[in-house]
Amino acid sequence: MSTTTVKKSAAADTTAPAPAPRASRRRGESGPLGTLASHGILTLASLVALFPVAWLVFLSLGPDKDDYLHPGRIWSKMALANYSHVLTETNFFDWLKSSLIVSLGTTVIGVLIAATTGYAVSRMRFPGYKKFMWVLLVTQMFPVAVLMVPMYQLLSDFQLIDTYLGLILVYCSTAVPYCAWLMKGYFDTIPFEIDEAGRVDGLSPFGTFLRLILPLARPGLAVAAFYSFITAFGEVAFATTFLLDDEKYTFAVGLQSFVSEHDAQRNLMAATAVLIAIPVSAFFYLVQKNLVTGLTSGGTKG
Repeated sequence: MSTTTVKKSAAADTTAPAPAPRASRRRGESGPLGTLASHGILTLASLVALFPVAWLVFLSLGPDKDDYLHPGRIWSKMALANYSHVLTETNFFDWLKSSLIVSLGTTVIGVLIAATTGYAVSRMRFPGYKKFMWVLLVTQMFPVAVLMVPMYQLLSDFQLIDTYLGLILVYCSTAVPYCAWLMKGYFDTIPFEIDEAGRVDGLSPFGTFLRLILPLARPGLAVAAFYSFITAFGEVAFATTFLLDDEKYTFAVGLQSFVSEHDAQRNLMAATAVLIAIPVSAFFYLVQKNLVTGLTSGGTKG
């Protein structure tokens, strides 16, 4: 009797389904509710970021200068007349040429100076190298209004008023200090053994910098180049003061031609702003692969 009971209970134990293992959540892994909330927040943030751009494009399709006051009326009369007017009836391509010359010139010269400066401070220990970097940082504290008069006097003495070179040098004085700090922080993350290996192979300090260090510092160079380009491309105050010939106006100065004392052609300004965004977007696309890496790596060391 007892033997039969034991056998039946044993059979019941073997045939009973095993309880499902409880799913364990990994550390840092959010649940369904947290995932839904994060996706919702990111979607909302994306819409907030894209709305001004979409609104600008929408206003640029209104043919009248006062359409921004009644945006609902634009739907029934959308047209590309504003873009046609800007491209054919204004000095748009002269503004484009000037903006690209100044921006690319600032990028090349500024990144070259910033990279060599950052490398020298990162690798060499000369008297006052720490104070030198702090002096570069202090130069960023002065407002544009304070710098305008002395810079104008300097450019006038060197006969660089109303020249691309003069404006490029002014923009470099703004972009180089920040980019030098950025590149110094990035060079600090590159092992010093690479420099020693270059010396062993017979490279000069500049050869080591050019052939070994710069290829490794490509993300940092991309960030510095993007910052220098944006600084020069969208600046207004210096360009308005130091450029006198309307054929040398940059986009920032050219936009002011749509605004007079008693009138503002906002539809043309919106169309021009959309066209201006194209070269900036193209430049961002070229360097965007290295931007995130350069921004994060450049801040790992002081």
